[in-house]
Amino acid sequence: MFQSGPRKEIPPASVRSLTCPGCGASVVLRSFGKAVNVVCGSCHSVLDAQDPQVKILQEFKDTLRRTPKIPLGARGKLRNILFEIIGFQHRQIEADGQIYGWDEYLLFNPYQGFRYLTEFDGHWNFVAPLRTLPQAMAPGIETDRYYLGERYKHFQTAVAKTTFVLGEFPWQVRVGETAEVTDYVSPPRVLSAEVTADKEVNWSMGEYMTGAGIWKTFNLKDQPPVAVGVYENQPSPFGDAPRKLWRYCFLFLAVATVLWIANLVTASNKQVFSQGFSYDPKVADSALVTNVFEMDGRASPVEVKTATSVDNQWIYLDYTLINDQTGETYDFGREISFYRGYEDGESWSEGATSDSVTLPAIPPGRYFLRIEPEGDKNLGEISYLVTVTRGSPTSVWFLIAVPMLVIPAVLSTWRSISFEHQRWQESDHAPIGFTAGGDSDDDDGDDDDDS
Repeated sequence: MFQSGPRKEIPPASVRSLTCPGCGASVVLRSFGKAVNVVCGSCHSVLDAQDPQVKILQEFKDTLRRTPKIPLGARGKLRNILFEIIGFQHRQIEADGQIYGWDEYLLFNPYQGFRYLTEFDGHWNFVAPLRTLPQAMAPGIETDRYYLGERYKHFQTAVAKTTFVLGEFPWQVRVGETAEVTDYVSPPRVLSAEVTADKEVNWSMGEYMTGAGIWKTFNLKDQPPVAVGVYENQPSPFGDAPRKLWRYCFLFLAVATVLWIANLVTASNKQVFSQGFSYDPKVADSALVTNVFEMDGRASPVEVKTATSVDNQWIYLDYTLINDQTGETYDFGREISFYRGYEDGESWSEGATSDSVTLPAIPPGRYFLRIEPEGDKNLGEISYLVTVTRGSPTSVWFLIAVPMLVIPAVLSTWRSISFEHQRWQESDHAPIGFTAGGDSDDDDGDDDDDS
Protein backbone atom coordinates (compact mmCIF):
# COMPACT_ATOMS: atom_id res chain seq x y z
CA MET A 1 0.00 0.00 0.00
CA PHE A 2 0.98 3.67 0.00
CA GLN A 3 2.80 5.08 2.96
CA SER A 4 0.42 6.18 5.67
CA GLY A 5 1.31 9.89 5.48
CA PRO A 6 3.97 12.49 4.86
CA ARG A 7 7.42 11.96 6.32
CA LYS A 8 7.70 15.52 7.65
CA GLU A 9 5.46 18.47 8.40
CA ILE A 10 4.76 20.51 5.28
CA PRO A 11 3.77 24.16 5.78
CA PRO A 12 0.55 25.12 4.02
CA ALA A 13 0.91 26.92 0.71
CA SER A 14 -1.31 28.00 -2.12
CA VAL A 15 -1.73 26.11 -5.37
CA ARG A 16 1.21 26.69 -7.66
CA SER A 17 3.05 25.30 -10.64
CA LEU A 18 6.67 24.40 -11.25
CA THR A 19 8.82 24.26 -14.34
CA CYS A 20 10.58 20.95 -14.82
CA PRO A 21 14.33 21.62 -15.13
CA GLY A 22 14.67 18.45 -17.16
CA CYS A 23 12.27 19.16 -20.02
CA GLY A 24 10.84 22.62 -19.30
CA ALA A 25 7.26 21.35 -18.95
CA SER A 26 4.89 22.99 -16.50
CA VAL A 27 4.07 20.85 -13.45
CA VAL A 28 0.95 21.76 -11.45
CA LEU A 29 0.87 21.13 -7.70
CA ARG A 30 -2.60 20.33 -6.36
CA SER A 31 -1.96 19.47 -2.72
CA PHE A 32 -1.69 23.01 -1.34
CA GLY A 33 2.04 22.85 -0.60
CA LYS A 34 1.93 19.45 1.10
CA ALA A 35 3.83 17.78 -1.74
CA VAL A 36 7.36 16.60 -0.96
CA ASN A 37 7.99 15.08 -4.41
CA VAL A 38 6.32 15.71 -7.73
CA VAL A 39 6.80 13.74 -10.94
CA CYS A 40 6.87 15.55 -14.26
CA GLY A 41 4.13 14.31 -16.52
CA SER A 42 6.30 14.80 -19.62
CA CYS A 43 9.75 13.38 -18.84
CA HIS A 44 8.73 11.55 -15.62
CA SER A 45 11.64 12.97 -13.63
CA VAL A 46 11.13 12.99 -9.86
CA LEU A 47 11.40 16.60 -8.61
CA ASP A 48 11.88 18.06 -5.14
CA ALA A 49 8.70 20.09 -4.61
CA GLN A 50 10.16 21.77 -1.49
CA ASP A 51 13.31 23.08 -3.21
CA PRO A 52 12.84 26.59 -4.64
CA GLN A 53 15.33 25.61 -7.36
CA VAL A 54 13.19 22.53 -8.23
CA LYS A 55 16.03 20.01 -8.10
CA ILE A 56 15.74 16.77 -10.04
CA LEU A 57 15.89 13.90 -7.55
CA GLN A 58 15.64 11.06 -10.05
CA GLU A 59 15.56 10.91 -13.82
CA PHE A 60 13.24 8.46 -15.52
CA LYS A 61 15.36 5.95 -17.44
CA ASP A 62 13.06 2.95 -17.76
CA THR A 63 11.42 2.39 -21.11
CA LEU A 64 8.26 1.23 -19.38
CA ARG A 65 5.57 3.89 -19.14
CA ARG A 66 2.16 3.31 -17.61
CA THR A 67 -1.07 5.20 -18.16
CA PRO A 68 -3.34 5.51 -15.09
CA LYS A 69 -6.78 4.03 -15.63
CA ILE A 70 -8.14 7.06 -13.76
CA PRO A 71 -6.49 10.30 -14.96
CA LEU A 72 -4.73 12.65 -12.58
CA GLY A 73 -6.97 15.54 -11.66
CA ALA A 74 -10.14 13.41 -11.71
CA ARG A 75 -12.51 14.22 -8.86
CA GLY A 76 -15.10 12.09 -7.13
CA LYS A 77 -16.87 11.61 -3.80
CA LEU A 78 -15.83 8.68 -1.62
CA ARG A 79 -17.53 8.34 1.77
CA ASN A 80 -19.26 11.67 0.98
CA ILE A 81 -15.90 13.45 0.75
CA LEU A 82 -14.73 15.03 -2.50
CA PHE A 83 -11.25 13.81 -3.42
CA GLU A 84 -8.93 14.62 -6.30
CA ILE A 85 -6.43 12.16 -7.73
CA ILE A 86 -3.01 13.82 -7.53
CA GLY A 87 -0.57 10.90 -7.65
CA PHE A 88 -0.13 7.49 -9.23
CA GLN A 89 2.37 4.68 -8.83
CA HIS A 90 2.74 1.10 -9.96
CA ARG A 91 4.18 -1.46 -7.60
CA GLN A 92 4.94 -5.16 -7.82
CA ILE A 93 5.93 -8.16 -5.75
CA GLU A 94 7.55 -11.46 -6.65
CA ALA A 95 6.00 -14.68 -5.32
CA ASP A 96 7.04 -18.19 -6.32
CA GLY A 97 9.04 -16.80 -9.22
CA GLN A 98 6.09 -14.84 -10.62
CA ILE A 99 5.64 -11.06 -10.77
CA TYR A 100 2.36 -9.54 -9.56
CA GLY A 101 1.78 -5.83 -10.05
CA TRP A 102 -0.91 -3.36 -8.98
CA ASP A 103 -1.71 0.34 -9.32
CA GLU A 104 -2.08 2.86 -6.51
CA TYR A 105 -3.71 6.29 -6.71
CA LEU A 106 -3.12 9.10 -4.22
CA LEU A 107 -6.28 11.05 -3.32
CA PHE A 108 -6.29 14.49 -1.72
CA ASN A 109 -8.81 16.69 0.03
CA PRO A 110 -7.54 19.95 1.58
CA TYR A 111 -9.60 19.38 4.73
CA GLN A 112 -9.43 15.58 5.08
CA GLY A 113 -5.89 14.99 3.84
CA PHE A 114 -4.74 11.95 1.89
CA ARG A 115 -6.46 8.69 1.03
CA TYR A 116 -5.61 6.02 -1.50
CA LEU A 117 -7.12 3.79 -4.16
CA THR A 118 -5.49 0.51 -5.13
CA GLU A 119 -6.33 -1.73 -8.08
CA PHE A 120 -5.21 -5.28 -8.88
CA ASP A 121 -6.78 -7.32 -11.69
CA GLY A 122 -9.98 -5.25 -11.57
CA HIS A 123 -10.28 -5.38 -7.76
CA TRP A 124 -10.31 -2.00 -5.98
CA ASN A 125 -9.74 -0.82 -2.41
CA PHE A 126 -10.32 2.54 -0.77
CA VAL A 127 -7.45 2.94 1.71
CA ALA A 128 -6.95 5.24 4.69
CA PRO A 129 -4.12 5.44 7.24
CA LEU A 130 -4.85 4.08 10.71
CA ARG A 131 -4.96 6.36 13.72
CA THR A 132 -4.31 3.55 16.22
CA LEU A 133 -2.19 0.42 15.94
CA PRO A 134 -3.71 -3.07 15.54
CA GLN A 135 -3.05 -5.51 18.34
CA ALA A 136 -1.08 -8.72 17.85
CA MET A 137 -1.63 -11.95 19.76
CA ALA A 138 2.09 -12.15 20.48
CA PRO A 139 4.76 -9.53 19.82
CA GLY A 140 7.32 -10.26 17.13
CA ILE A 141 5.32 -13.14 15.64
CA GLU A 142 3.70 -13.00 12.22
CA THR A 143 0.18 -13.81 13.31
CA ASP A 144 -3.33 -12.44 13.17
CA ARG A 145 -4.14 -8.87 14.19
CA TYR A 146 -7.07 -7.38 16.09
CA TYR A 147 -8.44 -3.95 15.31
CA LEU A 148 -11.53 -2.40 16.93
CA GLY A 149 -12.52 -5.85 18.20
CA GLU A 150 -12.30 -7.49 14.76
CA ARG A 151 -9.90 -10.28 13.88
CA TYR A 152 -7.78 -9.95 10.75
CA LYS A 153 -6.05 -13.10 9.47
CA HIS A 154 -2.52 -12.93 8.13
CA PHE A 155 -2.67 -13.26 4.34
CA GLN A 156 0.70 -12.49 2.81
CA THR A 157 4.07 -10.87 3.44
CA ALA A 158 6.19 -9.75 0.48
CA VAL A 159 8.60 -7.06 -0.65
CA ALA A 160 6.92 -4.45 -2.84
CA LYS A 161 8.92 -2.50 -5.39
CA THR A 162 7.88 0.79 -6.99
CA THR A 163 8.32 0.62 -10.78
CA PHE A 164 6.57 3.80 -11.98
CA VAL A 165 5.41 7.10 -10.45
CA LEU A 166 3.44 10.08 -11.69
CA GLY A 167 2.04 13.20 -10.01
CA GLU A 168 2.81 14.49 -6.52
CA PHE A 169 3.36 12.76 -3.19
CA PRO A 170 3.59 13.85 0.46
CA TRP A 171 6.68 11.69 1.00
CA GLN A 172 9.96 10.99 -0.76
CA VAL A 173 9.08 8.64 -3.62
CA ARG A 174 11.53 6.94 -5.98
CA VAL A 175 11.32 4.38 -8.74
CA GLY A 176 13.04 1.26 -7.44
CA GLU A 177 12.37 1.84 -3.74
CA THR A 178 11.14 -1.17 -1.78
CA ALA A 179 9.12 -1.84 1.35
CA GLU A 180 8.03 -5.01 3.12
CA VAL A 181 4.25 -5.23 2.90
CA THR A 182 2.14 -7.48 5.16
CA ASP A 183 -1.61 -7.87 4.64
CA TYR A 184 -4.21 -9.11 7.14
CA VAL A 185 -7.74 -9.70 5.89
CA SER A 186 -11.23 -9.66 7.28
CA PRO A 187 -13.40 -9.23 4.16
CA PRO A 188 -14.36 -6.68 2.99
CA ARG A 189 -11.47 -4.99 4.85
CA VAL A 190 -7.70 -5.47 4.80
CA LEU A 191 -5.04 -4.18 7.20
CA SER A 192 -1.67 -3.44 5.63
CA ALA A 193 1.64 -2.80 7.34
CA GLU A 194 4.57 -1.35 5.38
CA VAL A 195 8.09 -1.44 6.73
CA THR A 196 10.42 0.88 4.83
CA ALA A 197 14.18 0.60 4.43
CA ASP A 198 14.68 2.86 7.46
CA LYS A 199 12.38 0.57 9.53
CA GLU A 200 9.50 3.04 9.66
CA VAL A 201 6.18 1.17 9.98
CA ASN A 202 2.99 2.56 8.44
CA TRP A 203 -0.43 0.98 8.91
CA SER A 204 -3.47 1.46 6.68
CA MET A 205 -6.92 -0.06 6.21
CA GLY A 206 -8.48 -0.82 2.84
CA GLU A 207 -12.11 -1.52 2.10
CA TYR A 208 -13.12 -3.44 -1.02
CA MET A 209 -14.90 -1.57 -3.81
CA THR A 210 -16.11 -2.61 -7.26
CA GLY A 211 -14.80 -1.15 -10.48
CA ALA A 212 -18.33 -0.11 -11.44
CA GLY A 213 -18.60 1.92 -8.23
CA ILE A 214 -15.23 3.61 -8.83
CA TRP A 215 -16.16 4.46 -12.43
CA LYS A 216 -19.44 5.98 -11.31
CA THR A 217 -17.71 7.96 -8.57
CA PHE A 218 -15.22 9.58 -10.98
CA ASN A 219 -17.73 9.82 -13.86
CA LEU A 220 -15.52 7.84 -16.24
CA LYS A 221 -16.89 7.07 -19.70
CA ASP A 222 -15.24 3.76 -20.61
CA GLN A 223 -15.66 0.44 -18.85
CA PRO A 224 -13.69 -0.57 -15.74
CA PRO A 225 -11.30 -3.52 -15.99
CA VAL A 226 -13.00 -6.84 -15.41
CA ALA A 227 -12.30 -8.34 -11.99
CA VAL A 228 -10.27 -11.54 -12.35
CA GLY A 229 -10.35 -14.31 -9.76
CA VAL A 230 -10.98 -13.78 -6.05
CA TYR A 231 -9.12 -10.97 -4.28
CA GLU A 232 -7.72 -11.18 -0.77
CA ASN A 233 -10.45 -9.07 0.90
CA GLN A 234 -13.20 -9.48 -1.67
CA PRO A 235 -16.45 -10.13 0.21
CA SER A 236 -18.00 -13.50 -0.48
CA PRO A 237 -21.14 -13.24 -2.65
CA PHE A 238 -22.63 -15.96 -0.46
CA GLY A 239 -22.23 -14.00 2.78
CA ASP A 240 -23.88 -15.83 5.66
CA ALA A 241 -26.33 -17.60 3.32
CA PRO A 242 -24.94 -21.09 4.18
CA ARG A 243 -25.39 -20.46 7.90
CA LYS A 244 -28.96 -19.22 7.36
CA LEU A 245 -29.78 -22.15 5.08
CA TRP A 246 -28.52 -24.64 7.66
CA ARG A 247 -30.52 -22.91 10.38
CA TYR A 248 -33.73 -23.15 8.33
CA CYS A 249 -32.80 -26.67 7.24
CA PHE A 250 -32.53 -27.89 10.84
CA LEU A 251 -35.70 -26.02 11.77
CA PHE A 252 -37.78 -27.56 9.00
CA LEU A 253 -36.17 -30.98 9.48
CA ALA A 254 -37.23 -30.85 13.12
CA VAL A 255 -40.80 -29.95 12.11
CA ALA A 256 -40.85 -32.68 9.45
CA THR A 257 -39.52 -35.24 11.94
CA VAL A 258 -42.19 -34.35 14.49
CA LEU A 259 -44.91 -34.66 11.83
CA TRP A 260 -43.47 -37.95 10.60
CA ILE A 261 -43.38 -39.42 14.12
CA ALA A 262 -46.89 -38.11 14.81
CA ASN A 263 -48.10 -39.77 11.62
CA LEU A 264 -46.53 -43.08 12.64
CA VAL A 265 -48.08 -42.89 16.10
CA THR A 266 -51.58 -41.74 15.12
CA ALA A 267 -52.03 -43.82 11.95
CA SER A 268 -54.94 -46.23 12.34
CA ASN A 269 -53.22 -48.89 10.21
CA LYS A 270 -56.46 -50.90 9.96
CA GLN A 271 -56.72 -53.90 7.64
CA VAL A 272 -60.00 -53.65 5.70
CA PHE A 273 -59.55 -56.39 3.09
CA SER A 274 -57.48 -59.52 2.56
CA GLN A 275 -58.10 -62.32 0.06
CA GLY A 276 -56.06 -64.86 -1.88
CA PHE A 277 -56.42 -65.52 -5.61
CA SER A 278 -54.95 -67.79 -8.22
CA TYR A 279 -53.93 -66.85 -11.73
CA ASP A 280 -53.60 -69.33 -14.59
CA PRO A 281 -51.86 -67.72 -17.58
CA LYS A 282 -53.59 -70.20 -19.90
CA VAL A 283 -57.03 -68.85 -19.04
CA ALA A 284 -58.05 -66.20 -21.56
CA ASP A 285 -59.98 -63.91 -19.19
CA SER A 286 -58.64 -63.83 -15.65
CA ALA A 287 -60.08 -60.46 -14.57
CA LEU A 288 -61.98 -60.50 -11.29
CA VAL A 289 -63.85 -58.22 -8.88
CA THR A 290 -63.48 -58.47 -5.12
CA ASN A 291 -66.11 -58.17 -2.46
CA VAL A 292 -67.04 -54.71 -1.21
CA PHE A 293 -65.15 -53.50 1.88
CA GLU A 294 -65.69 -50.47 4.12
CA MET A 295 -63.13 -47.70 4.67
CA ASP A 296 -64.30 -45.32 7.38
CA GLY A 297 -62.84 -42.29 9.14
CA ARG A 298 -61.28 -39.31 7.38
CA ALA A 299 -59.43 -39.25 4.07
CA SER A 300 -56.16 -41.09 4.64
CA PRO A 301 -53.57 -43.19 2.80
CA VAL A 302 -54.47 -46.71 1.69
CA GLU A 303 -51.81 -49.39 1.28
CA VAL A 304 -52.31 -52.25 -1.16
CA LYS A 305 -49.94 -55.19 -0.60
CA THR A 306 -49.49 -58.08 -2.99
CA ALA A 307 -47.71 -61.29 -1.97
CA THR A 308 -47.15 -63.84 -4.77
CA SER A 309 -45.69 -67.28 -5.42
CA VAL A 310 -43.64 -66.18 -8.44
CA ASP A 311 -40.40 -68.15 -8.86
CA ASN A 312 -38.34 -67.48 -11.96
CA GLN A 313 -41.40 -65.84 -13.47
CA TRP A 314 -43.37 -62.60 -13.39
CA ILE A 315 -46.90 -61.35 -12.99
CA TYR A 316 -48.47 -58.00 -13.79
CA LEU A 317 -51.58 -56.89 -11.89
CA ASP A 318 -53.72 -54.08 -13.24
CA TYR A 319 -55.60 -52.71 -10.23
CA THR A 320 -58.62 -50.41 -10.11
CA LEU A 321 -59.97 -49.25 -6.73
CA ILE A 322 -63.61 -48.29 -7.21
CA ASN A 323 -65.93 -46.39 -4.87
CA ASP A 324 -69.12 -48.44 -4.85
CA GLN A 325 -71.24 -45.37 -4.02
CA THR A 326 -69.81 -42.64 -6.27
CA GLY A 327 -68.12 -44.68 -8.99
CA GLU A 328 -64.85 -42.78 -8.50
CA THR A 329 -61.88 -44.89 -9.59
CA TYR A 330 -58.14 -45.07 -8.78
CA ASP A 331 -56.06 -46.97 -11.33
CA PHE A 332 -52.59 -48.37 -10.73
CA GLY A 333 -50.55 -51.30 -11.98
CA ARG A 334 -47.87 -53.40 -10.32
CA GLU A 335 -45.34 -55.78 -11.84
CA ILE A 336 -43.84 -58.42 -9.57
CA SER A 337 -40.98 -60.67 -10.67
CA PHE A 338 -38.46 -62.91 -8.99
CA TYR A 339 -35.57 -64.81 -10.57
CA ARG A 340 -32.81 -66.90 -9.09
CA GLY A 341 -30.11 -69.34 -10.14
CA TYR A 342 -26.48 -70.42 -9.92
CA GLU A 343 -23.53 -69.06 -11.85
CA ASP A 344 -19.84 -69.92 -11.43
CA GLY A 345 -20.71 -71.89 -8.34
CA GLU A 346 -22.49 -69.01 -6.64
CA SER A 347 -26.20 -68.40 -6.19
CA TRP A 348 -27.88 -65.22 -7.33
CA SER A 349 -31.31 -63.66 -7.22
CA GLU A 350 -33.07 -60.50 -8.31
CA GLY A 351 -36.49 -59.00 -7.79
CA ALA A 352 -38.96 -59.86 -5.04
CA THR A 353 -42.06 -61.98 -4.56
CA SER A 354 -44.11 -59.17 -2.96
CA ASP A 355 -44.97 -55.56 -3.59
CA SER A 356 -46.60 -52.64 -1.81
CA VAL A 357 -48.10 -49.37 -3.03
CA THR A 358 -49.70 -46.53 -1.06
CA LEU A 359 -52.53 -44.42 -2.45
CA PRO A 360 -52.64 -40.98 -0.76
CA ALA A 361 -55.73 -39.43 0.87
CA ILE A 362 -58.50 -41.85 -0.16
CA PRO A 363 -61.91 -40.58 1.07
CA PRO A 364 -64.03 -42.84 3.32
CA GLY A 365 -66.68 -45.05 1.72
CA ARG A 366 -67.47 -48.52 0.37
CA TYR A 367 -64.92 -49.82 -2.14
CA PHE A 368 -64.04 -52.89 -4.17
CA LEU A 369 -61.09 -53.86 -6.36
CA ARG A 370 -61.08 -54.88 -9.99
CA ILE A 371 -57.96 -56.95 -10.72
CA GLU A 372 -56.73 -57.98 -14.15
CA PRO A 373 -53.59 -60.15 -14.01
CA GLU A 374 -51.16 -60.91 -16.84
CA GLY A 375 -48.24 -63.36 -17.03
CA ASP A 376 -46.12 -65.69 -19.14
CA LYS A 377 -48.41 -68.32 -20.65
CA ASN A 378 -45.56 -70.81 -20.83
CA LEU A 379 -45.21 -70.84 -17.06
CA GLY A 380 -47.40 -72.37 -14.44
CA GLU A 381 -50.14 -71.09 -12.17
CA ILE A 382 -49.39 -68.21 -9.77
CA SER A 383 -51.13 -67.60 -6.47
CA TYR A 384 -51.26 -64.15 -4.91
CA LEU A 385 -52.64 -62.56 -1.76
CA VAL A 386 -54.06 -59.01 -1.83
CA THR A 387 -54.25 -57.05 1.44
CA VAL A 388 -55.74 -53.53 1.79
CA THR A 389 -54.83 -51.48 4.87
CA ARG A 390 -56.58 -48.22 5.76
CA GLY A 391 -54.64 -45.38 7.42
CA SER A 392 -51.24 -46.97 6.90
CA PRO A 393 -48.33 -44.71 7.90
CA THR A 394 -46.20 -43.47 5.02
CA SER A 395 -42.65 -42.19 5.06
CA VAL A 396 -42.32 -41.36 1.36
CA TRP A 397 -42.95 -37.65 1.85
CA PHE A 398 -40.38 -37.55 4.64
CA LEU A 399 -37.75 -39.32 2.53
CA ILE A 400 -38.37 -36.74 -0.21
CA ALA A 401 -38.37 -33.78 2.19
CA VAL A 402 -35.02 -34.61 3.80
CA PRO A 403 -32.84 -34.30 0.65
CA MET A 404 -34.87 -31.32 -0.57
CA LEU A 405 -33.98 -29.51 2.66
CA VAL A 406 -30.38 -30.69 2.98
CA ILE A 407 -29.16 -30.42 -0.63
CA PRO A 408 -29.55 -26.59 -0.95
CA ALA A 409 -27.64 -26.08 2.32
CA VAL A 410 -24.89 -28.49 1.22
CA LEU A 411 -24.54 -26.82 -2.21
CA SER A 412 -24.44 -23.33 -0.67
CA THR A 413 -21.78 -24.44 1.81
CA TRP A 414 -19.71 -26.09 -0.91
CA ARG A 415 -19.82 -22.97 -3.11
CA SER A 416 -18.84 -20.78 -0.15
CA ILE A 417 -15.92 -23.08 0.72
CA SER A 418 -14.79 -23.10 -2.92
CA PHE A 419 -14.81 -19.29 -2.94
CA GLU A 420 -12.65 -19.17 0.19
CA HIS A 421 -10.26 -21.76 -1.29
CA GLN A 422 -9.78 -19.49 -4.30
CA ARG A 423 -9.10 -16.57 -1.99
CA TRP A 424 -6.52 -18.33 0.18
CA GLN A 425 -4.70 -20.10 -2.63
CA GLU A 426 -3.14 -16.69 -3.38
CA SER A 427 -1.88 -16.33 0.20
CA ASP A 428 1.07 -17.55 2.23
CA HIS A 429 -1.32 -20.09 3.73
CA ALA A 430 -2.59 -21.89 0.62
CA PRO A 431 -5.02 -24.75 1.40
CA ILE A 432 -3.94 -28.32 0.74
CA GLY A 433 -4.11 -29.02 -2.97
CA PHE A 434 -3.43 -25.41 -3.90
CA THR A 435 -0.20 -23.54 -4.51
CA ALA A 436 0.43 -20.06 -3.16
CA GLY A 437 0.30 -17.63 -6.05
CA GLY A 438 -2.24 -19.76 -7.90
CA ASP A 439 -2.37 -19.70 -11.68
CA SER A 440 0.10 -17.16 -12.99
CA ASP A 441 -1.44 -16.45 -16.38
CA ASP A 442 -1.91 -12.82 -15.33
CA ASP A 443 1.52 -12.35 -13.75
CA ASP A 444 1.51 -8.62 -14.30
CA GLY A 445 1.11 -9.17 -18.00
CA ASP A 446 -0.26 -5.64 -18.38
CA ASP A 447 3.21 -4.21 -17.71
CA ASP A 448 3.73 -3.96 -21.46
CA ASP A 449 0.23 -2.89 -22.41
CA ASP A 450 0.17 0.71 -21.22
CA SER A 451 3.26 1.91 -22.97
